This record gives sequence, structure tokens and C-alpha cells, in this order.
Amino acid sequence: MWVQTKLAATARFSSRRAPLVVLLALLVAIGCAMFTARHLRIDTDTDNLFSPRLPWRHAQIAMDKLFPQYNDLIVGVVQGATPEEADAAASAIAKAAAADPAHFRTVRRPDALPFFKTEGLLFLSLADLNALLNNLIQAQPFIGQLAADPSMRGLLTAIGLIGQGAAAGQVNISPYDTALNGFHNGLVAASGGKPEPLSWQRLLGGGLSDRAGPYRFVLIQPVQDYNNIEPGAAATDALRRIAASVPDIRDGRASLQLTGQIALADQQFASLTQGIVIDSVVTLILIILWLVLAVRRVRYIVAILLTLVLGLFVTTGFAALAIGTLNLISVAFAVLFVGLAIDFAIQICVRYRDERRTDVDTATALAVTMTKAGTSVLLAALATSAGFLAFVPTNFIGVAELGLIAGVGMLIAFACSVTFLPAMITLLRLPAESGEVGFGSLAPADTLLRRHHRVVLGVFAALAVIAVILLPRLNFDSDPLDTQDPHSEAMRTLRELINNPVTNPYSIDVIAPSVAAAAPLTDRLGKLPLVHEAISVTSFVPSDQQAKLETIADTAQILAPTLSPGPAAPVTPGDIRIAARTAQKEIEAARSHLPPTSPLLRIGDDLTKLAGESDAQLMATNTALIRFLPTELDSLRTALSAQPVTFATLPQDLKQDWVTPDGQARIQILPQPNARNSAGLRAFVQQVTAVAPGAGGAAVTVIRSAQTIVGAFREAAVLALFAIAAILFIMLRRPVDVLMILAPLVLSSLMTVIVIVLLPLPLNFANVIALPLLQGVGVSFNLYFVMNWARGDRSFLASSTARAILFSALTTGTAFGSLAFSHHPGTASMGKLLLISLGCTLVATFVFETALLYAVPPPGAPRKRDTKSEEYIRES
Repeated sequence: MWVQTKLAATARFSSRRAPLVVLLALLVAIGCAMFTARHLRIDTDTDNLFSPRLPWRHAQIAMDKLFPQYNDLIVGVVQGATPEEADAAASAIAKAAAADPAHFRTVRRPDALPFFKTEGLLFLSLADLNALLNNLIQAQPFIGQLAADPSMRGLLTAIGLIGQGAAAGQVNISPYDTALNGFHNGLVAASGGKPEPLSWQRLLGGGLSDRAGPYRFVLIQPVQDYNNIEPGAAATDALRRIAASVPDIRDGRASLQLTGQIALADQQFASLTQGIVIDSVVTLILIILWLVLAVRRVRYIVAILLTLVLGLFVTTGFAALAIGTLNLISVAFAVLFVGLAIDFAIQICVRYRDERRTDVDTATALAVTMTKAGTSVLLAALATSAGFLAFVPTNFIGVAELGLIAGVGMLIAFACSVTFLPAMITLLRLPAESGEVGFGSLAPADTLLRRHHRVVLGVFAALAVIAVILLPRLNFDSDPLDTQDPHSEAMRTLRELINNPVTNPYSIDVIAPSVAAAAPLTDRLGKLPLVHEAISVTSFVPSDQQAKLETIADTAQILAPTLSPGPAAPVTPGDIRIAARTAQKEIEAARSHLPPTSPLLRIGDDLTKLAGESDAQLMATNTALIRFLPTELDSLRTALSAQPVTFATLPQDLKQDWVTPDGQARIQILPQPNARNSAGLRAFVQQVTAVAPGAGGAAVTVIRSAQTIVGAFREAAVLALFAIAAILFIMLRRPVDVLMILAPLVLSSLMTVIVIVLLPLPLNFANVIALPLLQGVGVSFNLYFVMNWARGDRSFLASSTARAILFSALTTGTAFGSLAFSHHPGTASMGKLLLISLGCTLVATFVFETALLYAVPPPGAPRKRDTKSEEYIRES
């Protein structure tokens, strides 16, 4: 009674002092807007969404400090038609990016260190090394000719020598088949007018060159602008401009794809904002439409919308004062505020219209409205606020801040609805109502539910049982990547990398106290079932070095004269024609000694076509085929000069990625292919952390953040339920009233389970927020009917309350439903789940709750005759 009296007095005061109230509200809105503009900023750093007190976040922060070069990366993934073209493109990109400090802080190519060019052969197994070196020795005449004359002239001369050997029966040319097929393909492309570079790595190294994989990496730390919704956008644009200027990329022979933390985050933000203007306009039009149908007068709509705008300004000002930043989750408070706060204004306006059907003045009608509906709206605001504030104690800071802003926002919305809204209604001089405000046409439905309430309750009980049975089939997708746009470049590239254990970014990092301690721990971790490989700095000290170095030295001694010829004369088109005719004759002479499928015979046919080419075409073919030969010959000379490797001789550029200045050593653990999905990744993390509890890295972050998010929502849901129950009990003081409100809430949740299991629509990190939020919405709708029931009302669906609930749900659903059309999969799934849950809430409120209220007489409340239903029965 005290609350009703105060609310009525507040509404009466606001009505009688309407100009003053509106003026004060305007000043408050202006002040909040000015304060917000100066003090509120957007923080797009996803690391700040979780509490630094969490153990896994503590480990992540420590790792970031020890190895800052792995933080905030754009990973440039370069692919080429040949390994050499990929290397050349990656090198050009890295060089240009390093010269642009305005956009890039650091640029590195860890896979292109000179150390690997010199010592690379030592990392082969002894068997693979012997096979490679034996092939090189057998090809010595061929290699010698190429080294002496690294041109198409020298290449054709070398092919002629192979033909001579085959004709004399002195040479088994099968070891040359890979190289000859490569030459054949190059000549075919040249004869078609599109000369293509040859991969001399593949031709001279066989299949070993492909062991490095098709990717070349450029690791870039960009300069970020955290005031931009896409902090790395400027750097990304600069990187794309650089790539577009690289000849191999421009010609389509190589490509650059971007992924990594920054690229993923930026593309996620881009998908969130894509189409937001159109969606917002459509949403606003639909909300206005529902308001027209709910209150039927433009002046009511103006009052409601201005109340929302005022509440939004004040709530934003509170956010600037209390927190100072909006994170990527809390920025959604505006949509939630509009979708939920509009319910309070609609309830008051519809009830006010009902009161104005009698000949009373505005102030009195507003006071009576607050007496009848004010407590219900207050309870709804408190319950919705409790649903949000339940997130505040959790370690999921992103949602905790959203909960604080939106929770306080609900109270601000209520305050605006009982002060500013009455003042606006008074100033707009809304006339008295003459028609029916409620849904008189639904009186038969009231009668039907009253007569058959037992059957209706039985049906819903059966649905509840079905939902409980389906609960184990409720799927939670714990992979945060599944909430991102799978068609974005960053996601497509990341999925490609995940398919390869060597490039899988979901690795785990472990810090050992010293290099000596890292060695046995690396061996132990490498033997775990779900571990593909464990790498530490000691992994870069090759095994069996003595035997390998002896074999390399012997080969170098044999090939040294071959690889160190004098300078060759410049090549001319005439030289190429002469060499082509000579090679063709040698091949023709060997025809009878060659199988019909020999690539050497196909080369002979190619040379016939080559003879008809112009000089310009011949020189273009020479340039393409020989482009990477000098570089590969230099690389071969460098590789044959390998020296013993010890920890002391490892280059500093390599050591700094694995050892800290104080001697701590990093161990990187790569997962097996079967650890790519959520369950496998979780098992991978469990196995590694059982051996190294302090492990960090991307895989640990994904799993632990998932656990943190799920735990936060579970904690918030339970806390919200208890808080709402406590608020209801304190205000209503009758357990039966509380149970009558909570029963439909539980039922609507179970009905939601049925729908999302049957669709199916798995729960994920984005949409799980819908469940606790709709606790507040469901409580609000049920509360309005139960309060009427407690006063003795026996007409529910035909009442003005039902009209307010329906159109409030439609406006809320429109605000939330706009999210379902988002280009961001996580946001779209949240919108879909909100719509499904809201629909189930409406069914539970209008059908189940009504049947339940007819089944249970209000304790101690006088019964009111259902005159509308009786009149309908008499007319029937």
C-alpha cells in the first residue's frame, strides 16, 4: 500500500508540474550527453572481456609479457604456384611492411631465418639426407651444366646430355623424371603464350621441398586504434595495398590471406556492423507500428519514444560515470534497453487509456493508473534488473559490465516511466477514451480456458516431461570460432591452417624454468597421445650431427667444382634456337631406347613447337624458366656448408622466440589432427595441463574461456532466479503468488529446450545470454496477470493488461529479432534464441498462466464477475 501511495503521488506531482519535470529531464539528458561524449570510449580489446584474476588469464598475461612478439598479431599467410614464388612474395611483403612504421610495429618471418638455409640439411633424417645427396651426386653433370650456364641455353644443353646418355645406354634417366616433367610443363605453358616459372626447389630437391608445406608466414604486429570499432583496419588496408603491388600477387601467381587475433577480431566487428543502418531503420518502423496498434494515438507514441530516449541518455551517462568504457558485449545494452524498457511505458499508457474511459482529469487518471499498475511495473523493473545484475559478480567482465549498465538502466527506465512519461502525457493533452482498450474479442478464449483448464494444464505438464527427456540432447557448442562468419577471409584461412598439425594455431605453451629443464619436459609432453609434436629451443639442435656433417662434407667436396664455374656469356635468342635443335636431335637419337611415356620424348615434341616462337617469346620463356635457378644454386652451395650446431651457436633471432632473457624456456605443443574439434581440443588441453598445470597458449585460452563463460551464465542464472524469487516474496509476501509467477517461467524455459533441440539450434557463447535475460521478461509478463488475479480479476485475455503484454512482447521481439538477421553468426543465433524464448514465454503466459489462474482461486481476494464472458455466453 505504501508503494502504491508513493507512486500515485509521484505521478500526480509529475502531471501537475509537467513543464518543470520535462525541463529538468531535458537538462539531465543534455548533461548526460555532454558527459558521455567526453568520458565514454569503446574498448575493442577482447582480452579485457575476462578478469585478470582468473588463473588461465594470469598465465596468459605472464606469457604475453615473456614473449610479447606473439601478441596482437596479423598473420599473413602467403601461398604461391611454386615454393619460390611464395617465398618471393612473402619476402617482398615483409620488406615493404617493415619500412612502414606508421602502420606496423614489428614484422617477422620466422620461417625464413638464414640459420635454416645454412643448417637445414641437418634437420633431415639420416636416410632422407643420404637419398637427397645421392640424387644430387648422380645429377652432377646436369647440375654442372646449369651452374656453368644458368640460362635456357644451359638447360637445353643439359637436356641434350641426358638424351646422349640415354642413346648410348649409359644413363638411367628415371631419377630425372620429376625434373623432366617439370621442364615439359614449363615448355607447354610457354608455347601457350604464358611462360611460368619452374620450381627448382622441387626439381632438384624432389619431394623434400614440400615438407615445409604450401604456406609462408609473415607475422605482423600492427599499430592499432582502439577508438575504432576495427582497431587494425588501417594496418590491414596498408598491408593489402602492399600485397597488391607485389608482382607475383598482382599476376595471380601468389596470394596473401590474413588471419590471426587482429584479423579475426576486426572481421568479427565488421560482420557485427554490416547492415546495421538498414536493420535499425526497419526495427524502428516495426516498433512504431506495434506502438500504433497498442496505444492507437500518435501522441502516446511520442511520449513513449521520448521516455525511451531520455532513459537511454541517462543510462549511457551512468555507463560513462560508473565504468568509462563499453566493451564489445556491453555495447549491446542500447538494444536490450529499448527492447525491455519499452514494456514499462506501454503498460502505463495502456492502463492509463483504460482509466480515461471514465470522466476523470489527467492527474487523477495517472494517479489511479499508478495505484493499479505501478507496483506491477516496479516489480517487473526490479525483476528484470535482478536478471542483469546477477552477471556483475562473475569473472566474465564483458557480460558483467553489460549486466551493471542494463540492470541500472532498467531502474532508470522505471524512474522515467513514472515521472517523465506522466508529464509528457499531461503536456500532450491526450483526450479521454471512448472505445474498448482491452481485447474483448478474446473473451471466448477466457471462457474456454476457464472451462478446460485441467486439460490445458495436463498438456503443458506433458510438454514439461518431454522437455526434461530432451535435456540431455541439448547441445552446447564450445568452439568460439563457430560464432564467427565462416565465410570471412580470416576464418577460411584459419580453418585451412587447423587442418595441418604443423600450422594448427591451437597450440599450447609451457614455460620451463631453464633450458636444461625444458629438454626432459619436452620429451615427456611429446609422448602424450593427443600431442603431434612438442618443440623447445633444444629441438633446433639436430641429432646425429657427426654422421650428417660427414656426408654433407663428402658431397660438397664432390660438387664444389661443379657449383663454382666461371661467368657465362649472355644468352641470345639464336643461342636458344641452336641449343633447342641440338637437344631435339639428341632426344630423337635416343627414342628407341626410351619408353613411349618418357617425359624426355614429350620435351622433344615441345622443342618442335618452340622453334616457331618469336625472339621475344623465347626470351620471355628464358626469363620464366630460369627465374629461380640462380637462387636455388646459391641455396645449394649454402646448404652444403653446414656447420655443427649447439645451443651456443643458435642465432639470437631464433633464441628470443624460445628463451627469455632470464633463462626461462618456452615449449610449444602441437595437437594431433583428431584434436581439432571442441571435444578433442578439450581432451588435448586436459592431457597437457595434467603434466604442466601452468600451461597457456591459444588452446588453453579457448577451453578455459569457454568454461569461464559457461560458469558465468550458470552462476548468473541461479543467482537471478533466487534474486527474482526473493524480490517477489518481499513485495508480494505470499508464496502462492511467487509460485504462480515462477511456474510459467520454468515452463517457458522447458518449452524453449524442446524447440531448440528439434530445430536444432545449439547453444553457444553468444546466444546463451538470452536465457538469463528472458527470466526478467517472463517474470514481468506473468507478474501482470498474477497481480490482477490477486486483486480478484477473472478476465485475463480480454483485459487491457493482455493488450499491453502482447504489444510489449511484439516491440521487444522486434528489437531482439533484428539481431536474428545479423551477418554475424553468433549475434544471429542470439536473436533467434531470443525470439524462440520470447514466443515460448508468450504461450506460457497467455495459455498456461491463464489456465493456472483459473485453477487456483486467489487467496483472500474477492471474486469479480466476468461480465464480458457472461455477456458473450448469453448472446451465444
